[in-house]
Formats: sequence, structure tokens, C-alpha cells
Amino acid sequence: MMDRSILITGCSSGIGYDAAHGLKARGWRVFATCRNEVDCENLRKEGLESFRLDYDDTTSIQSGVEYILNNNNGVLGALFNNGAFACPGALEDLPRDALRAIFETNLFGYHELTREIIPIMRAQGYGRIINCSSVLGIVPLKWRGAYNATKFALEGLTQTLRLEMRDTPVKVILINPGPVTSKIRENSIPHFEKWIDWENSKRAEHYKATLVGRLRQKSSINKFELPASAVTKKLVLALESKKPAPAYYITKPTYFMALMRRILPTIWLEKLLVKI
Repeated sequence: MMDRSILITGCSSGIGYDAAHGLKARGWRVFATCRNEVDCENLRKEGLESFRLDYDDTTSIQSGVEYILNNNNGVLGALFNNGAFACPGALEDLPRDALRAIFETNLFGYHELTREIIPIMRAQGYGRIINCSSVLGIVPLKWRGAYNATKFALEGLTQTLRLEMRDTPVKVILINPGPVTSKIRENSIPHFEKWIDWENSKRAEHYKATLVGRLRQKSSINKFELPASAVTKKLVLALESKKPAPAYYITKPTYFMALMRRILPTIWLEKLLVKI
């Protein structure tokens, strides 16, 4: 029997928050982590077991894993790599340091934490590693180049790991949400303001007319958006199915774009994507 314990990152809001509460309700022991201690305190008040884990901080990764080992009999049933952020803007306006910063969190942190967890799962003889990618790991969209790049890289990293772990009892799985209710747009504003000098960009008028206003918009304008609970439902399948699928899609846009990626020539696909 697999130990029903799971480490989830990025639990302050959105997908991670719903997953933490949803899995706890199903009887899982959830280690719900956040980048900021104040968010961990809020989760503890809600009855969750929470501590700080920052993908950009090796010490916090190692101490988080040590905490689990010391408090869960040295085992861990599953890992859900979920925490991430976006830095919107045209690629020609994106400094190298901005791209480095988003890769540190959205890819390198996933990799470092996963490497800490794999020996535990090898030793115990079971485990599931689930990485939260995106529809933007399947197809790119304009003005999201930094985020696109991290999710495309995560797809390659995860698929390679799955091939390499086929001779072990560790299952490696992708989750591909589309538009899901979260704070990712709101949380991207500080990164946009820090890194994108949009007022001096050749695309300043576009930024002014569309992107800046969209970032500050309180409500979603995507009619296909689903609540974060839709991701939790697929996460349950990834965790509890005897033979989990390699990837789980969430929202109609994800299914549609995956199909278009398979059947359309690149030039036709790009004509579709450029209109979005």
C-alpha cells in the first residue's frame, strides 16, 4: 500500500490551495507549502500542515524534505510540483535576468526538489511525481514567452524523467491546466513592473491598449475558465488510479490546442495562435 502522504508546493492560492484542502478531505496527509511564511500561517489556521518551501532557496527545499522524513516515518507517497509564476511581456523586452529568475522557480526548483524526493521513493518502493505544466507547455501564446518557455522545458524534463524511471516503481505524470481560476495574473504584476520597461518599448501602444489593463482586471474574461477544483479532480486520478495516464488535460482549450498541435501544419497552427 502506498503511503497516502503528499507534498504540494504553491499552496497559498489557486490550484495548490484547492488541492491541499481537497486531498486532505479525501484522507491524504498533506504537506502544504508556500513561499512566504505568512501564507503558511494562514494554512495552519485552516487545519493544514504547512511550512515554508521556496523553489529559489536550496536550504528551504532540503529542510522541507527533512521535516517530512522526520515526521512521516521516512516516507512520502507523492510530490505535486505546482508553484510557479508568470512574467508577461514581449520577448524583445524581456531582460536575461528576468528569464533566469522565472526558470529558477518554474523549472530549476522543480528539478532540485524532485531530485531530493526520488531517493526516498526508490527506497520505499513506490511513489508518484506529478508536475503541473500548462496548455502553454503544449502551444505558445504571444506576450507569455517567459512562462511558455518554462512550461515547454518542463514538458521535456518530465517526459524524459518518465522514460528514465520506467524501470522503477515511481510514476511520473503531467498535469496540463488551461484557464483556471487563480491569482497568477495578479501575482505576475510585480514581475512585469520589475522587468518590463513597457513605456519605452517599441510596442508601448500595444501594452497600453491591452496588456496593462488586462493585468489589472479583477475578473476573468475567459469564458472557458474552470475553478481550481477541476485540477484537483484530475490530480486525484493521477494519484489514486492503479495505472495513471502520462498526462491529464483540464479545460476545453487544453484539449483543443493539443488536438490542433497534432493535426495542423505549423504555419496553420501559428495563424490560429496569433489571433488569441
